[in-house]
Amino acid sequence: MTGGYLDAASGLPWHPAAEAAVQAALADGWADPSRLTGAGRRSAVLLDAARAAVAAEFAVQPDEVVFAPSGSHALQLAVLGCLAARRRAGRTLVHSAVEHSAVFRAADWHAERGGTVQVVGVDGTGRVSAERFLAAATGSGVAAAVLQAANHEVGTRQPVTEVAAGLRTAGPAAVPLVVDAGHELVYGSAPSAPVVAADARLWGGPAGVGILVVRRGTRWQPPFPVDESEAGRALGVPNVPAVVGAAAALRATRADRAAHGRRLADYVDQLRRRVPELVPDTVVLGADEDRLPHMVTFSCLYVDGEALLTEFDRHGFEVSSGSSCTSDRLVPSHVLVAMGALTSGNVRISLHPGTDQADIDRFLAVLPEAVSRVRAAVPAGGPARTPCPVGQGTPVGQGTPAEEPPPGDTTVVDSRGRRCPLPVLDLARALPGVEVGAELTVLADDPAAANDIAAWCRMTGQQLVAADDLGRYRVRRLR
Repeated sequence: MTGGYLDAASGLPWHPAAEAAVQAALADGWADPSRLTGAGRRSAVLLDAARAAVAAEFAVQPDEVVFAPSGSHALQLAVLGCLAARRRAGRTLVHSAVEHSAVFRAADWHAERGGTVQVVGVDGTGRVSAERFLAAATGSGVAAAVLQAANHEVGTRQPVTEVAAGLRTAGPAAVPLVVDAGHELVYGSAPSAPVVAADARLWGGPAGVGILVVRRGTRWQPPFPVDESEAGRALGVPNVPAVVGAAAALRATRADRAAHGRRLADYVDQLRRRVPELVPDTVVLGADEDRLPHMVTFSCLYVDGEALLTEFDRHGFEVSSGSSCTSDRLVPSHVLVAMGALTSGNVRISLHPGTDQADIDRFLAVLPEAVSRVRAAVPAGGPARTPCPVGQGTPVGQGTPAEEPPPGDTTVVDSRGRRCPLPVLDLARALPGVEVGAELTVLADDPAAANDIAAWCRMTGQQLVAADDLGRYRVRRLR
């Protein structure tokens, strides 16, 4: 792993402890551990040892640990298993607006089968209010609640401890809280919640190993058909060598988490301070405090996210982006939308234990030039028409406008057919052409435009007067 790899949140190469453990387990861990043969018993011994090691990290008993085929699968098992076990209690699932996409897919699956889903919003840092979440989770008919330990895009930690304590006050009838442990398991403490899910890739374990913890006394049952594997709680024979490697990597990583966490937090503090100083029109996202120590996310105005990632790669840096410009589905990041943040030009930097000061200095050295090159390559703006009589603008979609443009002449910026961040850039180029206090209208059909134009107005001190479901945005120049 080179010093230019700044995408640890997407996964890490195998930890040396995982490599050694897998190699040692290959000879004896290939057989089905449920078989009463010599090979099966040897495999079972390895699997039991790995389960005990993982259980110790979570402070639970070994029989409370289930191994799943992936972290996403473990998370969906956690959510849907709680819902399946509590059908009589209710059919409502409560989760925050910034959960992992696996939770959203599980929620959609639940809704398609007659369940209901309640989504709790977050503030501008990506954090949910414990009071609001508890109010929703303790409502009538709620079967399960989901709250991540920390957000995987901006690093903001969630009030899991407070929410879990609040739910426990209901006693045996308490709504079970499902927690996506994620990176918090590596750099913080293992969440003390009824149900926890984690992905071994995040701490340098082999891909294809997910961990599901279901504490005793929690009502949970497999939501899908299963066999005898994992005591009837999962399907298929576990990959024993991979599980052994995941357990070894987890123990080794958490043994050094405090030292690595302090050092990486210092680097992140530097990035949070220096990036806005070096690059104009850039905002750092997430909470200033109570956040993951190894992650920083920022959004640059007037930048195409895919082009920016390519430019960083040209300089030898691998980063990631939550912007819609890097999504095959061309939809904005649900996390950034929930925060009200700019979704285009978004960059997430996540450091690994091998990152050093030289890597940070080199990234900061190439950052201004990289952003400048990408901004210079952005295509020219769409045509601005002025004047435009009221009611003669061409609808962008179908629906009823929330509010008609003001009477009289108005400037119309036509950004239809232009992807993020072009509608915002067209707006920024056109706004100086109107007087302070005057308005213009932007026509845009990019799904990210609604969120990005609102975020741009907040960042630049302008006013979004009105927006409608036809893709028309009225902006008043205030400065």
